[in-house]
Amino acid sequence: MQRIGVFVCHCGSNIAATVDVSKVAELALMEPGVVHAEDYQYMCSEAGQAKIAAAIQEKNLTGIVVCSCSPRMHEATFRKAAERAGLNPYMVEIANIREHCSWIHKDIEEATKKAVILMRAAVAKVNLNTPLQAGESRVTKRALVIGGGIAGIQTALDIADAGYEVDIVEKTPSIGGRMSQLDKTFPTLDCLGIKTFPTLDCSACILTPKMVEAAAHEKINIYTYSEVDKVSGFVGDFTVDIRKKARSVDMDKCTGCGVCQEKCPSKKSLNEFNRGLNNRSAIYTPFAQAIPNVPVIDRDACIKFKTGKCGICSKVCQAGAIDYEQKDEIITEKYGAIVVATGFDTIKLDKYDEYAYNQSKDVITSLELERVMNAAGPTHGHLERLSDGKAPKEIVFIQCVGSRCSDDRGKPYCSKICCMYTAKHAMLIRDKYPDVNVTVFYIDVRTPGKNFDEFYRRAVEQYGVNYIKGQVGKVIPQPNGKLLVQGADLLDNKQILKEADMVVLATAIEPNPDVRKIATMLTASIDTNNFLTEAHAKLRPVESPTAGIFLSGVCQGPKDIPETVAQAGAAAVKAIGLLAKDKLLTNPCTAQADVLLCNGCSTCENVCPYGAITYEDKEVNDHGIRETRRVAVVNNALCQGCGACTVACPSGAMDLQGFSNRQIIAEVDAICR
Repeated sequence: MQRIGVFVCHCGSNIAATVDVSKVAELALMEPGVVHAEDYQYMCSEAGQAKIAAAIQEKNLTGIVVCSCSPRMHEATFRKAAERAGLNPYMVEIANIREHCSWIHKDIEEATKKAVILMRAAVAKVNLNTPLQAGESRVTKRALVIGGGIAGIQTALDIADAGYEVDIVEKTPSIGGRMSQLDKTFPTLDCLGIKTFPTLDCSACILTPKMVEAAAHEKINIYTYSEVDKVSGFVGDFTVDIRKKARSVDMDKCTGCGVCQEKCPSKKSLNEFNRGLNNRSAIYTPFAQAIPNVPVIDRDACIKFKTGKCGICSKVCQAGAIDYEQKDEIITEKYGAIVVATGFDTIKLDKYDEYAYNQSKDVITSLELERVMNAAGPTHGHLERLSDGKAPKEIVFIQCVGSRCSDDRGKPYCSKICCMYTAKHAMLIRDKYPDVNVTVFYIDVRTPGKNFDEFYRRAVEQYGVNYIKGQVGKVIPQPNGKLLVQGADLLDNKQILKEADMVVLATAIEPNPDVRKIATMLTASIDTNNFLTEAHAKLRPVESPTAGIFLSGVCQGPKDIPETVAQAGAAAVKAIGLLAKDKLLTNPCTAQADVLLCNGCSTCENVCPYGAITYEDKEVNDHGIRETRRVAVVNNALCQGCGACTVACPSGAMDLQGFSNRQIIAEVDAICR
């Protein structure tokens, strides 16, 4: 029989306001094996942990139960406290009486009754617990960053500056991400004397030096036009297959002269970098500052690949860099840490026909406006209607298109950046084209960042942008080429009909479509909106629940560039902290097979997401009868204790140390009695 101590936390008033903690402690003394029970206001505090340590030593406790908050919060805290007192850390159980009781119940009697039941279940489990010893695994001193936008670049630079090798995998032909498509960023602070005011800065001027620095860094290796194909292994020792897609251009030979692009006769492919607003050639470099500055051949558009004819690019290339026979290459590397920085895209507008986006070329998205206003864009930086090239006189911006939606057409969340970039666009237009009238229809103006509200007020007060609180119901193309905007002014309680030359839609942002595939390969958690889920919103905001996987940028949630860069640095620090270790302690709560029950069916091997289970022929002594059987063998270094095998095993041979079938059944019995 164990000697168990039960410690009940008040959590200030979080638990004690709804749960009679003294009664829980009192009833704990009636449970089998419990020799000590007490309650304290803050059990996770230094004084609270000291009480636990003192009780372990004075009462010779062999196991403890802490009735407190979620084990996600403080299981590690109490395990370390027990270990310092000489108790095996895996003889500690947490009964979650905060989230499961006090936070969901109003009635103190009902909450207390449930808290007692959870305490009993934890005590029943501790009575069957056995001391476990963590193993060790080595750490590969190399990091992988998936995504080459500003988040991925900054993360890679920070890790590389700490002295560790970093690989960046970017699926497009160049690093740079969404920031490379922007014309200006908001807001930079300029200082004049003692006054500081928000202004705008060139996006390329900020990003390009970072791109160059990453490409030149001796510790950074960049795989562009590449994708992650497969991930296996575990924290500290991931094995990753990277598919380096065939560019059909030899990167070592190409000089980036651009002659092949000029001479290419196939120029009808939509330019993805310019959001499809103009065409590009079949062999192309995405943008002027691209890194690497090496073109790629779009085989779906190339005449040579479609018909076998042409080959002009090869003929005009003096460096002999064109290679039509080039094949995809699989590169396999080992990594200690993986950082996901897959970025975002804007939502598709197929479900928003009321805005006439697919009916009129003059209804564009904000990201398309960025390309229109960029000197390297489809109109060379001139603000003009895409339908006829004429200069607009009236421009209407529509906020929250697809954001904050109550229906299933869009996203329920605020995209966070739209209010600010709309103010930026309005200021840019009014500054460069003062004769253009700008109207913004909005639900709410959200400017929570430092000096952001001043930036918005500047658009209204200094630049004369007309903000109307209300939603637009419909945009109707007119025979004269104009756009009729039907909206509502909620402050003046009236309907508005306004003619516009251009309409700009502030579309919601969403995670890159590839993120779900990446999350599956990494066994990382993902929410209903496809954002990757952090381990804890407050305490571990850049870590995935899967050990060794870190989150950087908009893949985790909507954020602007400064916030993205800050999170990139935070993810880098976490990755560096992991890579700095020579060895890691492995989780001892791993699966084990009972060879007497195993029938060698391979079911557990097939369901194991970590590849931790193999089969071997072993000699088994079954009640005095020796025979050789095919049985399951678990690699404890690979096993992450997920329990999938224990559920799938048809013969009940697989069990999980620390969460055995006996322990789980004992908990259920304690709950039901």
